[in-house]
Order: sequence, then C-alpha cells, then structure tokens
Amino acid sequence: MTDTDRRVSGTIHVRGEGGPGDGAWAVLLPPGRYDAERLVHHDTLELTGVDAAGAAYPTGAAPAGPAAPAGPRPGDPVAVLTEGPLRLVALGRVARPTVERREDPDDPQSDPASGSLVVAYTRRAFDEPVGVEGLTLGGPVTALPAGAYRELAERLGPPPARRPWLVSLDLPIEAETPAEAVRVFWSYVRDLGPQELPAFVSPSGDELAMQAFVLGAEANQDPEEDD
Repeated sequence: MTDTDRRVSGTIHVRGEGGPGDGAWAVLLPPGRYDAERLVHHDTLELTGVDAAGAAYPTGAAPAGPAAPAGPRPGDPVAVLTEGPLRLVALGRVARPTVERREDPDDPQSDPASGSLVVAYTRRAFDEPVGVEGLTLGGPVTALPAGAYRELAERLGPPPARRPWLVSLDLPIEAETPAEAVRVFWSYVRDLGPQELPAFVSPSGDELAMQAFVLGAEANQDPEEDD
C-alpha cells in the first residue's frame, strides 16, 4: 500500500500490453452481500456457487496457451467490488477453504471441487467505498489486467490509524435473578441482532461523543429530534 491517495479520478486505465498481471483478480459481491459484509466483521469472504476455475478475462487480455492461469490460486491478490454503481469495497488474497471439498468425497486425493472461493481480507473500505470507472467485469470472478489491481489498491490510500473505541449495548431486562437477566439479554441479542438493536460507540476517553449505530450506520435515537 502506498501513501498516495488517488481518489481524484475513478477511471481504471486498462493496459493492453501485459494481459492479466501477477495473478490478480476482481471479485464481485452477490446482491445483498455488501450490506451483510458491512454489518458484521469477517476475516474472510467465502463465496459459494462461484466457478473460480472459469474466471473471465477482459476482451483481448487473456493470454493464450499454457500461460493462461486456470483461475485464482492461494495467495493471489483480490479486489472486492460491488455493483450499482461499481465500487471498490475491500482488498484481500485468495485463501484455502477451511474445509476443502473434493470432487470425490471418498477419495481425499481427488481434485478440489470447484464452486467455492475464499478471500482473506487485507483491507476493508465498506464504510467508504471508492467509485470505479472504466473497468468491465466478465462475471463474479474476473482476471485484472496488468497494473489494474495496483491502481485500485493505491486509490484507497494508506489505512487510517487504529484507535480504541468503547462499544456498549444496554437493554432493560426484567428477571428474577442476575443470571436469568443475562440469559434473557443474550436471547434478545440473538433474536433481534444488529438489524434492530442500537449499539453505542464513543472514542475511548470521550464518552460525550457517543453515537448510536443501527445496521452499521449512525442512527438518531432521540425522538424529540425527529419532530
């Protein structure tokens, strides 16, 4: 990652001289998956029903003959994007599935089954996705032309500094004992989840700056301000 922030232009310059470069790939999130990935922190992105071995190539960019890669391989860099409009939301690398499925379940030496792709996140930008123009995807998994992944990564700029936050979830619970109150609390958390329960977050040491978040976005909890 470079310190250069290239958000001024959203256009990716697809070069024709090198074809797909360094085994880099673009992965398109299925509809509705962006909200799910933004709502809960995941270390990996697992996409089922994706034929990674049949990854698409931009027109005129696919290398011919045995030099053409069959598909994403562990360690290959990945740019994760979402449509409507096309935006960059994360970077990562292809990882091996936690449970590797085989074409013949009874033969552990058989080839890995296709249809599953796992990406280990290295950088997330779900809260501030970056618009992308001039990049045409051929399907859920597309080989990136030479230099395109690097331009996407540079556009994100350096990652922001990490800092401590205080996050809390307070619920009034009626119960006969403290232990029962805790059990009821976790039942509410499990049943309602982040779709309905507001979580309160503030910078550590600055509780007056507390904000409420629902569905991963700031949400006003003061009914008087809605009037």
